[in-house]
Amino acid sequence: MALAVIMPCSIYSASAQIYVNIRPARIVTVRTVAPSPRQVWIEEDWSERDGQYQWSGGHWEAPPRENVVYRNGYWRHTNHGNQWIRGTWNNSRAPGRGHGERRESGRGKGNGNGHGNGHGNGHHGRD
Repeated sequence: MALAVIMPCSIYSASAQIYVNIRPARIVTVRTVAPSPRQVWIEEDWSERDGQYQWSGGHWEAPPRENVVYRNGYWRHTNHGNQWIRGTWNNSRAPGRGHGERRESGRGKGNGNGHGNGHGNGHHGRD
């Protein structure tokens, strides 16, 4: 079940990047049964549309190719505000894999819902 929510909020946009003072509320989505063992559950995700964040999480997604892992998206705080960094598919042999990744087979690190002990990689530093 897909639910589209566009969050109107105070934004600062520069170079096609969207920053918000207040993060939009996360949508609670009921996880359905995986369509196949290869599918990965994308829990939280936000897309940019018309200068605003639109909820696009809560769905199953097939990996784009073999031997990739999904790195969860996360909110990054900057001097401009909060910015959503989208999740990405990365080579499973790439160094520096984050602790919030799932292997395309669904047997990666984490607690079975695509989330490890954090929300991805690269959000520990400040801009």
